[in-house]
Amino acid sequence: MIIGTAGHIDHGKTALVRALTGVNTDRLKEEKARGISIDLGFAYQPTPDGDVLGFVDVPGHERFVRTMLAGAAGIDYVLLVVAADDGVMPQTREHLAILELLGVTRGVVALTKADLAAPRQRETVTAEVRAALVGGALATADIVPVSTVTGEGIAALGDRLAREAAAFTARDTAGRFRLAIDRSFTLRGAGTVVTGTVLSGSVTVGDHLIVSPSGLPVRVRSIHAQNRPAERGRAGERCALNLAGERVTREAFARGDVVLDPLLHAPAARIDATLAVLASEPRPIGQWSPVRLHTAAVEVGARVVLLGDGAILPGEEAFVQLVLERPVAAAVGDRYVLRDTSARRTIGGGRLVDLRAPARRRRTPQRFAQLAAQATGAPDAALAALLAVAPRVVELDGFGRDRALSDAQLEAALARPGIIRIATGGVRFALAGADWEALTSGLRGTLAAFHRDNPDLPGIGLERLRLQSEPRLPAPAFAAVLRGLARTGDVALDGAWVRLAGHEVHLTPADEAVWREIRPRLGGTARFRPPRVRDIAGLIGASEAEVRRLLKRVGRMGEADEVAHDHFFLRATVAELIDILGRLAAAAGRSGFTAAQFRDQVDSGRKVAIQILEFFDRHGVTLRRGDLRHIDVHRLDLFRPAGETEAPAIAGGEASPVGRPDFKSGRGRAPVSGGFDSHSPPPALSDRAR
Repeated sequence: MIIGTAGHIDHGKTALVRALTGVNTDRLKEEKARGISIDLGFAYQPTPDGDVLGFVDVPGHERFVRTMLAGAAGIDYVLLVVAADDGVMPQTREHLAILELLGVTRGVVALTKADLAAPRQRETVTAEVRAALVGGALATADIVPVSTVTGEGIAALGDRLAREAAAFTARDTAGRFRLAIDRSFTLRGAGTVVTGTVLSGSVTVGDHLIVSPSGLPVRVRSIHAQNRPAERGRAGERCALNLAGERVTREAFARGDVVLDPLLHAPAARIDATLAVLASEPRPIGQWSPVRLHTAAVEVGARVVLLGDGAILPGEEAFVQLVLERPVAAAVGDRYVLRDTSARRTIGGGRLVDLRAPARRRRTPQRFAQLAAQATGAPDAALAALLAVAPRVVELDGFGRDRALSDAQLEAALARPGIIRIATGGVRFALAGADWEALTSGLRGTLAAFHRDNPDLPGIGLERLRLQSEPRLPAPAFAAVLRGLARTGDVALDGAWVRLAGHEVHLTPADEAVWREIRPRLGGTARFRPPRVRDIAGLIGASEAEVRRLLKRVGRMGEADEVAHDHFFLRATVAELIDILGRLAAAAGRSGFTAAQFRDQVDSGRKVAIQILEFFDRHGVTLRRGDLRHIDVHRLDLFRPAGETEAPAIAGGEASPVGRPDFKSGRGRAPVSGGFDSHSPPPALSDRAR
């Protein structure tokens, strides 16, 4: 059990800890010279049952409340210190408010300097304390008179803390490991050591971890847990980790950094949260209010974005968005505290709800429904609530990561009946069973209606179909669903098109006869420079209009592509050109390839080679930078024959801040397949991003 002190300056917190443990937590030269605590102090006391009590002694001066907050994060039990000769003071009340915001509900009040107060004074101060505690979690806490001079009450207080520790239920260690760093130093012969409270999970010697938000990889050489050598450190314990690795020095770590499981490294800079404003706050919280945010051991500047219609009044609670000056490592459900920018008063606090908050459309009814679902307590309840609101699909790896859930905990959350899982490219999604039924039956209905209205078309474009489906899945998940339905024979995938398995498009007998004459002229050795519509019409003795009509219809069937005006290539030839582009790009590497290099590969003349490249440019298969071109590998499936289409998985998806698309260059974007004429440009970005 971790016990944290709280209370006004010079009320005897450090002296009380020394009397209980024999350790002077004032370790700095300045602290000893001035007789006040400036930084966090730590002490440990063995209990009769073999356990160890950890004490975090915090400064009481108003200038060091930020330090107090770093120490208060992660404590289980508070030792509130009030001097009998002084009574309740400003920092007593502020520390109490902070403890309420951090969710500390267990503790005891030590009425220190009892030897300096007459019985009547003790009674008066006791009444003051009791009045200050009214309405809070410590309202029924015992008040114990103690004196570090005479020894009054010290032994009894120590026994009480030992009993509290014996009855304390240790924190669950099933989650992934997180330790909030509050101190780093170097030990001769050992190297760099960081200390902090383990927020979740456990760590063992030899584990490979990440320091977030910096991303520095480290290895655990040794562990001290509760001031004892150990092979394992667990949630709720104060641990010292001896770390090794490249660039590992004392200066590489800052208070507020978090040592964590590598799978949790995803710093957040825009977070939706609940905010309860203290009733003592003199003014409402307005839009874009500047604040200092404290969570775990970190302090960072932030702005408050109101999600409601008006300012948040003192004593009220609402959802807000916190826009941070820099990314921090955090988890959903973490408690936080807001203070004003001058560090003179505490404003309020609450819980972090969504680490991947959107910058746009953050005040819609749909978004508020998502926040209410995210704020639901246990992971299984939160997952069920999210699956019940739009978009009714959850990216599971992001869900588990942002809550620091282990694989076992995530599986437990998925154990509720009726949850369907979709896996694609290492990314997993979930949706409710009823939505799965609605999605699959809706797909069949949409395709049937499309075939009824467009009997001469081979199918509907994949992206167009996704945008018409409910629930609307992310593109990788939707592609995975379609591949699954294709395996069961419900639908057929034909390049960029999706159709019902039984749907077939046939030319009329007359058109079929003409196509049998045209097709050989588009293939063979001349396939990279086929004749144009006018030339074909002359060769077969038909009108240009009739040939153009037929070729456009064949193009809609997916057998040919109009690369330039009136210049059609067989789909198999276009797929062959795709392979040539791939080989050129692989050989050129990052430098890119030229139009001349492509022309030499296809032996079609410069004019036709440029038309082919411009066709691929329009569809995003090639990206032109000056005289060079590069390949977008995520677009290569647009013109592949049936059966070869495989939608690439984009790591992280919408919930992940790591590996998101670069919206300027288009890198990392999921593929967008067909549903448009092959000669027209691909769908607008606004359509693809929906």
